[in-house]
Amino acid sequence: MMLTHTSLLSETTLEKKLVGKLEGLELTTVGELLRYVPRRYIRQGQVSTTELPEPDEWITVIGRVERAQMITMKRRYGKFLKVVVDDGNRRYEASFFNARYIQRVLRAGVRVALAGKVKYFNNQIQLSHPDWLVLPDDGVDVRGTGMMEELLDAARPSDTDSADDAEISTGTADDVENFGRSIIPMYPATREIQTWEIWRAVRQVLADTVPSADPLSEQQRTERGLITSDEALRHVHLPETMESIEAARERLKFDEALAVQTALAQKRADLGAERSMAAVHVPGGLEDQLLARLPFELTDGQKTVLGEIGDDLSVEHPMNRLLQGEVGSGKTLVSLLAMLRVVDNGHQCAILAPTEVLAAQHYRTVMTMLGDLARGGELGAADGATRVGLLTGSLTTAAKRRTLLDAVTGDAGIVIGTHALLEENVEFFDLGLVVVDEQHRFGVEQRDILRSKGREDKRPHFLVMTATPIPRTVAMTTFGDLETSVMTELPRGRQPITTSVVPMTNAKWVDRAWARAGEEIDAGRQVYVVCTRIGDEESKPKKKSSRSGKAAEKEDDTVSVLQQAEMLETRWLPGRRIAVLHGRMHADDKNDVMDAFTRGEIDVLVATTVIEVGVDVPNATMMAIVNAERFGVSQLHQLRGRVGRGGHAGLCLLLTAAHEVSASMERLRAVEKSNDGFELALVDLRQRREGDVLGSLQSGGKSSLSFLSLIDDVEVIADARALSEAIVAADRALADHPALADLVDAVLLPSRAQYLEKS
Repeated sequence: MMLTHTSLLSETTLEKKLVGKLEGLELTTVGELLRYVPRRYIRQGQVSTTELPEPDEWITVIGRVERAQMITMKRRYGKFLKVVVDDGNRRYEASFFNARYIQRVLRAGVRVALAGKVKYFNNQIQLSHPDWLVLPDDGVDVRGTGMMEELLDAARPSDTDSADDAEISTGTADDVENFGRSIIPMYPATREIQTWEIWRAVRQVLADTVPSADPLSEQQRTERGLITSDEALRHVHLPETMESIEAARERLKFDEALAVQTALAQKRADLGAERSMAAVHVPGGLEDQLLARLPFELTDGQKTVLGEIGDDLSVEHPMNRLLQGEVGSGKTLVSLLAMLRVVDNGHQCAILAPTEVLAAQHYRTVMTMLGDLARGGELGAADGATRVGLLTGSLTTAAKRRTLLDAVTGDAGIVIGTHALLEENVEFFDLGLVVVDEQHRFGVEQRDILRSKGREDKRPHFLVMTATPIPRTVAMTTFGDLETSVMTELPRGRQPITTSVVPMTNAKWVDRAWARAGEEIDAGRQVYVVCTRIGDEESKPKKKSSRSGKAAEKEDDTVSVLQQAEMLETRWLPGRRIAVLHGRMHADDKNDVMDAFTRGEIDVLVATTVIEVGVDVPNATMMAIVNAERFGVSQLHQLRGRVGRGGHAGLCLLLTAAHEVSASMERLRAVEKSNDGFELALVDLRQRREGDVLGSLQSGGKSSLSFLSLIDDVEVIADARALSEAIVAADRALADHPALADLVDAVLLPSRAQYLEKS
């Protein structure tokens, strides 16, 4: 194919306006465009799927106009056109304003494509002023008949029609003709660019390209029964048969697996040359002293993982280990014992936390666990005690200076911080171990900065922790350069958590949910309430609607922290001690609120997801998550892990406005039924697609896996891994495999490849 990096703007014949729209999808090169694959296909006469779309989802509908009617508006002057389109499975209602000429075109019996944002009214799908394109009839060849010109002329506004009308029909003669094909690809689209415009760009680029070298040799393709990469890209965008689509999918699936595994093989080869400081067990050191003080026995899982980490630390090769454990499985204690071993060997440790709330929580937890073991240089400190420092952006200048001094002199054996740890003025005397908590919150460069703060040419050991369970096949692929440790066993004393879905449309159920919160408070316990947003954004100036020219309030029907707190105070839980917590509060205020909640001085804490991880209040027994449909499965599982951490059972209520038959409700029901984080991770993964796991959010790129399933395609992944290892062993830089190097860039994108190189 044409070179992956070929610019769509300067090196193709695509019109500038269309390229600008493609840039809105982050498609700027030929490689990115050709790998922006259809979400689904429609065969002539085939109806759409039975699954209902989500509210606010952008969809494209192909169907026939059943009826079109001009309706007089009741509350304002004028009329609007109501069009009902039937796709063979369900009906869609589309409303058009200023629709004088549209009425002439969208008549009963006309076949049409509609593209717009989904709204529901009385369980009926509504599309308000969607984009549209008149299509030729099923099975009718419009070429040379004059029908295509007739359709386009009908869809072309006259000089007397309004400017709004003129913006609606964006199809060309080529678009109309190609919608007469037997199989039509449907691309993920937006309001700014429609599926037919994306398809037009792809067709034009494909027409201008010629086949080039394939990443696989003919023998490698034959052994696997694969077509060429060039054939696959053409078949996936311009299919003649469903069989050709399947053959294309199989090849592109292997290409994705090969690209990922090649990048990981290169990473493993680089890691093999790095050196670190060995840290062995020191009898009677801080590690042993803390173990002797624990009022409980470690779980078998904690002991196993500590053994694995100890083996890694004992050699002069940097540990690169992923520690994943269920919410509340004791990862913090395991990481602390590992850090004390490093400190016992004369080195320092750093903990990187994603938020100030979590960093402060880690600091309090570590100081409480260590006691006089963390008061090095102070009166009454234990023998061999170290210091623990805290570094966040909102600390006072004096506090920052004290922590920075302790870090550079080596007096602080453990430094806990947020992104402030990454600043250039932060130096360590001898950094031996970096612990990253909730690694998915940090970007490529951020994690690499801490790695570079080791002494001279020695790399610090690296421990990545996550409470978001990752299925083994995913971990092997995504974190192929890391050893993986898993803890599923919960410490003794952890109580079970009961989860229930509460429809927000049922007032009696909602009333009962808050009455239940009152019962927990009456029993002397505490409650979390989690909302999707803060609510102070509502005071900002309203945006102007580009279509009507009138003030249009931002559509957001979720309940905010501030709204929820007010409703609890005035309606459901009057007289209770209610406080709010969110990310825009001053750090001191956040710490004060958390400290008060920990001491039991607050009954109800209404917060955003700043309490998602790390927050540990044993007396908190209930959590209500408002608009729970806005959260992912793993996030919901993490949130509810904040309760049931003491001597009482936990309760989690998922308040939702989701439709009973929807993907969102399916997610919530899964969380309701299971407390198994790994089972829920599979549900989460299947719904949001595996491409995200590669770090698209961390690296600023977009999802890259369109065909490969990290859950189902284990054999394909294993085959690609073996092939990539053999290639990289002989040609680390891929100098003799330029087509494979180009494939890695095409599939992973530059930012993704960099993520795998540096993570």
